[in-house]
Order: sequence, then C-alpha cells, then structure tokens
Amino acid sequence: MSFRWPNGARLAMSIVVNVEEGAEMSIARGDKGPEPVDELGVSLKIPIRNYGNESNYDYGIRAGAPRVLKLLDRYGFKVTFTAAATALEQAPELAKAIAEGGHEACSHGWRWIHQFSYGEERERDFVKKAIASIEATTGTRPHGWLSRYMHTPFLRKTLAEEGFVYHMDDYSDDVPRWDVVETARGPKPIVIMPYALDTNDMKFWLAPGYTPQQWLDYAIATFEQLYEEGAEAPRMMSLGLHLRIIGRPGRIWALDRFMAHVASRPDVWVTSRLDMARHFAAEVPPPA
Repeated sequence: MSFRWPNGARLAMSIVVNVEEGAEMSIARGDKGPEPVDELGVSLKIPIRNYGNESNYDYGIRAGAPRVLKLLDRYGFKVTFTAAATALEQAPELAKAIAEGGHEACSHGWRWIHQFSYGEERERDFVKKAIASIEATTGTRPHGWLSRYMHTPFLRKTLAEEGFVYHMDDYSDDVPRWDVVETARGPKPIVIMPYALDTNDMKFWLAPGYTPQQWLDYAIATFEQLYEEGAEAPRMMSLGLHLRIIGRPGRIWALDRFMAHVASRPDVWVTSRLDMARHFAAEVPPPA
C-alpha cells in the first residue's frame, strides 16, 4: 500500500475526544443497573442509583469540556469528537462548540451502552437513531463509528449500508486500510481507521494507573517513534481523551504539554479522522 499524507506530512495526528457523559447507564434512564465505569472502581451489582458517579460524569460537561475546548482553540487543532448521541442532546452548548470549531462529530453510539448483544435490526435502529440525533444537534450527520468497545459481527455491514465512511473499532495498525463487506446490494468498501488503547487517558483509571507525567511521557514516546517511522512510510497516531478524565485540573496540563510538543514538530497533520479517511480513500483505490 503506497500513499502519502498531504503536503508531505510524516505523521497524521488524530486526537479523539470521547463524549459519553449523560449517555451512560443509569437507573434514572430506565437501565437495569448503574454505570459500572467509575474512577473509584465502584461497580454496583444492585439496581440503585450511584449519585456520586453520576456527578463525576457531570463534571466532564461542566468543567472538563471548557478546559479541553480552550486548548484546542489555543493550538488550532481540528479533532474528532466521538460522541454518544444523547450526550450531545443534553449538552447543546458543547454540540454547538464542536460544530463552530470545525471539529468532526463521530458517532459513539446512540447512547454509551453495550450493543454487542443486539440482533441486526435492533443494532441498525441504534445506528439510525445516532445518525439522526447527531445531525440534529451538530448540523452534520456522523460519517464514522466507535462502539463501546464491543459490537456485533454485522455492524460493519450496517455501517456500510447506512453510508458511513469509516469504522474505528479496530486496534490492529498505525495506518488506515480498506475492508470490503457484503451488503444487500453486493460488496461495499469501508475505510478502517485503527484506534489505540495504550495512549488513552483511561490509563488514569485502570490499575496500575498512570500519573499525568507517566501518561505524557508515554504519549510523547509514541509520537516520536511514529514520527521517525513516518520519514519512510505514512503513520497515524491516535490519542483518546475523555472530558471527565483529562479535563481534571491535575491532568489537563499533560494534554497541554503534549499538544505543545506536537505543534513544535514540522510535517505533522493534525486533523479529524474523517479528513484522514477521505484522503486515504482518494489515494488508495478500494479492493476490487
């Protein structure tokens, strides 16, 4: 596979801001149990509300989002917001900021819940509701999809049939690639945009948890390795963020330092995953 990034860039830098706050599991939203992902690791197995964890998610919208948006504006970086659709419904100011900032709104599901147990038609309805919701809140339909980690074996077929440009539930490479899926109208190509877990700020929450300095050091080391390799072949780096995690005052400085490091290097293309996917599709013909 031979292609280059625009203007001879050595590295395409993909910053992914996950917006899940307000779309997570909750007894108040009719779910069978409370959200199990908690900074304290408190995973309740009984159907009661976890008010403390709900407020921790609220923090992402109230305090975390303004800090992240301020940094993006300072550095002029165009990024991808992977948003659970109902989260943006409840945070219209954030949806407006995403659109006005020229950022991409990628679908992170209709809600931030598991879909891997769905049948094909139920999952298709889930996808369609996400499309309609994100288009209503941001003015643009989503062209990319990220599940809550796991999905069904027929999701990619559904995405291709529903007009998605790319799918990012993949961790297998540092460059995009094509996949061809069988649809009701025959084979159809879709771009696979690999994501990364090792540079994700969830590392602050997972044992053994990173300190902000450790996360920064790891992110910069990843960037430098891919930047070096990019002199010979195209590379892409993914940095996954969460408003309620990186948006904390004791962590946001690490993102600032990382962005400054990226900005200091020439020949780096910082843009949305949709821009990267479309460029790749224009450069590399899909398989026959």
